Amino acid sequence: MNRSPREMLIFALDVGEGIEEALSWVERLKDNVEIFKVGKESFTRYGPRIIEKIKEKGKKVFLDMKFHDIPQTVAGAAAGAVEHGVYMFNVHALGGRKMMEETVTAVHRTVKDVDGPMPIVLAVTVLTSLNDFDLMQLGFNCRADELTVRLAKIAQESGISGVVASVHDIDNIRRACGHDFFIVTPGIREPTAEDDDQKRTSTVRDAIMHGADFIVVGRPIRKAADPVGKAEEIVNEITQVLAMQGKVI
Repeated sequence: MNRSPREMLIFALDVGEGIEEALSWVERLKDNVEIFKVGKESFTRYGPRIIEKIKEKGKKVFLDMKFHDIPQTVAGAAAGAVEHGVYMFNVHALGGRKMMEETVTAVHRTVKDVDGPMPIVLAVTVLTSLNDFDLMQLGFNCRADELTVRLAKIAQESGISGVVASVHDIDNIRRACGHDFFIVTPGIREPTAEDDDQKRTSTVRDAIMHGADFIVVGRPIRKAADPVGKAEEIVNEITQVLAMQGKVI
């Protein structure tokens, strides 16, 4: 599926002291960003209303709640996401195969019931804030890259559309799951960025070069002196990399 560069850029909308300030970012970035990520911060502050407001502005929503619970509960939450008309949402792959299978079943059933569009359903593999040492402390006996591929394969077998994964895992996921499996890459930082709570980060260029279908960018745009200019710069960089790869834009 070919997407324009601006459709590949997702802006993380966990910003603002109120819903109007948050939505001002949608208005500000509307010419360069097609998809806005509503995560736990925005959703718990503003509720479903922020989804409706973003859609009213003609933009798409990535509901980033990382649903992780017993299968029936997550299936119910997934049905709610479909009813809200989000473009994509995610569950956590560590919830297990049955949870993901029931989620996919609930999505298909609800899409039919409401006669709505099919969302992209993603599974979070290993958070980009965790590294091999963190996983060892949690009791895992494998590296982050090994666990990521294992979870991605289970997600794909469960009917999930794709995964959220670090750029460092894209090549391995592609080998295991093929090129029709969506990969959304968070943790995008400037090449000179200082350390923060993300440990397995990447640049825009690296993510697109390795084959990310979407990139999630928050801080590099929010903290820029000219956020609109920075968003335009990122879209242009995506365009350049795609052109280098000979991909249709």
